[in-house]
Amino acid sequence: MNDDLLARAKAWTSNDPDEGARAELTGVIEAATAGDAKAQADLADRFAGVLEFGTAGLRGVLGAGPNRMNRAVVLRATHGLATHLATTADAKMRGVVIGYDGRRMSRELAEDTACVLVAHGFRAMLFDEVCPTPLTAFAVSHLGAAAGVMVTASHNPPEYNGYKVYWGNGAQIIPPIDADIARAIDAGPPANQVPRESVDAARASGALTTVAPEVERAYLDAIAALGLRAGGQRDLPIVYTPLHGVGHKLARMALTEAHFSRMFTVAEQAEPDGEFPTVAFPNPEEKGAMDLSFALAAKEHAALVLANDPDADRLAVAVPSRSGSGYVQLTGNQVGVLLGHYVITRGPQEANRAVLASIVSSPMLGVIARKLGVHYEETLTGFKWIANRAIALKAERGLRFVFGYEEALGYTVGEVVRDKDGVSAALLFAEFVAGLASEGKSVLDELEQIHRDFGLFVSSQVNVTKKGADGAAEIRALMDRLRALRVDAIGPLRVVAKSDFSSRVRTSNDGSQSDIALPKTNMVAFELEGASRIIARPSGTEPKVKFYFDVRTEIADGEAFALAEARANDEMAALRDAFVALAG
Repeated sequence: MNDDLLARAKAWTSNDPDEGARAELTGVIEAATAGDAKAQADLADRFAGVLEFGTAGLRGVLGAGPNRMNRAVVLRATHGLATHLATTADAKMRGVVIGYDGRRMSRELAEDTACVLVAHGFRAMLFDEVCPTPLTAFAVSHLGAAAGVMVTASHNPPEYNGYKVYWGNGAQIIPPIDADIARAIDAGPPANQVPRESVDAARASGALTTVAPEVERAYLDAIAALGLRAGGQRDLPIVYTPLHGVGHKLARMALTEAHFSRMFTVAEQAEPDGEFPTVAFPNPEEKGAMDLSFALAAKEHAALVLANDPDADRLAVAVPSRSGSGYVQLTGNQVGVLLGHYVITRGPQEANRAVLASIVSSPMLGVIARKLGVHYEETLTGFKWIANRAIALKAERGLRFVFGYEEALGYTVGEVVRDKDGVSAALLFAEFVAGLASEGKSVLDELEQIHRDFGLFVSSQVNVTKKGADGAAEIRALMDRLRALRVDAIGPLRVVAKSDFSSRVRTSNDGSQSDIALPKTNMVAFELEGASRIIARPSGTEPKVKFYFDVRTEIADGEAFALAEARANDEMAALRDAFVALAG
């Protein structure tokens, strides 16, 4: 047993104010000291590092220790947030909005956040019940708060929770703010010495207040105003599921108020439940997660299936197959292209519009936007980059952000929410489908026509999961291998250039180099002939490395769409297999 590890574990235990967490960690220490190999590995992983601000803040497995999500970690994180935020003028008076989802410990962690902020002299505005992440993001801007915190782990497995931080602009934090907060956390005291009011005292003082119901009403009015067409076939049957999350209330209100009269909710998944009892993994992209939705859709002959993830910032969509038997679940890229094309072609035809997408999303939306005269840019992965770039484009060039998306089912329309919003996306997609139905068209018909007009793009993804400290080391080694890889072709396609985003250098196949404008990140991209590409990056929220593949081809005049799609998929399969073999 490592003496240093044991000493650090005992010190953490003595400084943890949560009695339950202390008992949990004490049990692990005792088992590890007695020689239990599993407990020793568990203890080492709990102290392998500390949860760091990543894609949006903190996210990790619930449990005791610095490398887990728990009250001690949240107390110290909030102390760091308060310390840094206090350097912003009027921040204490403007206050911080705090929301939380239905996961285990979300309410307790949200209250701890509020009580630390109050002890540091801030106003804290806490939702009085579970709420979607986009509502918290909206409330930050709507209330003029200095910052916001959303306690959620989004679509992660049940054992996770997280702590997402928004800045006063309503967007998630980006460098250097995240690094400044991290330094303040590191410089802060142990958890049991972090100043903290009790909930009762904080409320009695007036510093802790409840977010008013009017904020929810303002959000619903704002997303309703995003609509691009009235009418359409709004009596079409829609099946909806929040996947045991917090989206049901607002999604139902939004659709009902927009006169969608036949909405059927999956009853078994309608209420928030942090155990997620009917799904193995509460992510609508995962196999089996939508089974109950499809069963209900078949029963009700639904024209559309909509699913939010547990914090309702993502949206999954399924539509009837061409044969009429069963449903086809659209990919995030397909939904992004359909919604983006709809917004571009149906919205006001202004010259100053901007559309954004994450760099790992399909390049297709960029082709559409540029051909239709709309400014398009790609950002790093994570909606924080999309939202903050949209804000910058408006300030620097007067461009109005109208749509943004990332392939992991994240979309936002307009400037109502400076983050992905699964509720407003559901509303807009339902409007889009109702309009198509009134014209005798299907979603798959529309998607085919877009591909014929702008090129056939197919996308694929391979995820490699590597858990724990050893897994993290394996992911680092894999990325290093890809950086060193020198090849002229991958499978059937010639390599045009390779970009290393850690050094921010693009190297073309003739050896010439150029700078990459995007911020430094751990990502490698291979540009291939014909505008195809491969991107490799570690996940910011899960112990995975992700490979993204995009293949582009043209559909010949008169060529059946199914044949063109099969041809593109064959090329994709060959490319994917070749790259996975190269990556080892």
